[in-house]
Amino acid sequence: MTGIIDVHTHYVPKGWPDLTADAGPDAPWLRVESESEAVVMMGSREFRRIQADAWDAETRLLDMDADGVRTQVVSPTPAFFNYGRTGAQAERIARIFNDLALDIVAPAPDRLIPFCQVPLQDADAACREVERCVANGHRGVEIGNHVGDRDLDSEGVVTFLQHCASLDVPVFVHPWDMDSSPRLDRWMAQWLTAMPAETHLSILALILGGVFDRIDDRLKIGFAHGGGSFAFWLGRMENAWHRRNDIIGTSEMPPSHYLGRFYVDSVVFDDRALRLLVDTIGVERVMVGSDYPYPLGERPVGEVVRKSEFLDETSRNLIQRGNAERFLGLSDTPEA
Repeated sequence: MTGIIDVHTHYVPKGWPDLTADAGPDAPWLRVESESEAVVMMGSREFRRIQADAWDAETRLLDMDADGVRTQVVSPTPAFFNYGRTGAQAERIARIFNDLALDIVAPAPDRLIPFCQVPLQDADAACREVERCVANGHRGVEIGNHVGDRDLDSEGVVTFLQHCASLDVPVFVHPWDMDSSPRLDRWMAQWLTAMPAETHLSILALILGGVFDRIDDRLKIGFAHGGGSFAFWLGRMENAWHRRNDIIGTSEMPPSHYLGRFYVDSVVFDDRALRLLVDTIGVERVMVGSDYPYPLGERPVGEVVRKSEFLDETSRNLIQRGNAERFLGLSDTPEA
């Protein structure tokens, strides 16, 4: 089977039940303006304008065919994680969105792969929900990169990640809830600087937080947006680990030792950045991602990988499909 596997896309259902009982007056709802346009609302505040490609399988499939994409991983939109609610509230909301996701992908189960969301603030509830979702047809789970002031090395999150490893459920980490300040309110600076930094920090937490030392190496975990700024600053982290080991020598091995423990997507938009990513993370750990259907995503999907001048065909095929097959459990090839 040929064609790209896109591991990073999002969905929004075309409406859902009233969530005010669990989420309060700022509960998300959808203001539908036409058959093909709607606005995600947070209470009375407009959050994001979306089109039918967010919920309509036929529209997605047409775009996929145009871009040479065979398969999409369809993940939640992080705004609906609700990590600031109680675990019980977030669990009820997650169940609603996860069930609606199955309706969205149902017209093309061989091409649209659903990932669920979980109430990550409550490890027991998160484990329950991922089990329920996998039993119902979800292939993996998307999580945010932090819960309040707790990073991915917090005990509850580590418990959840270990549970995913035991179930062979792949985990995709997406930044959300970036810092806000007057300096970040211009030029979409939250998306251009804070989002890459958040992703970098989440990888740092797994390494320096000792998670990779403690957790089962069966865990398949991937990061959005090329892993943020991690690849560019690995050398700085390595230098600090050796020179200030009294402060950051919290992992058993230096940061570079853990490069084989995680995946990143390819949505970096520039061949030079892709080369750095491949050279640093490894060609067997990069997968095509697009951030479809949002405006800052890559279209045509996988264009930088497709046109890259430094990749040979073997490497290109790994990034376009082979690595994702391994990550998603679609291949018998063992983890590298």
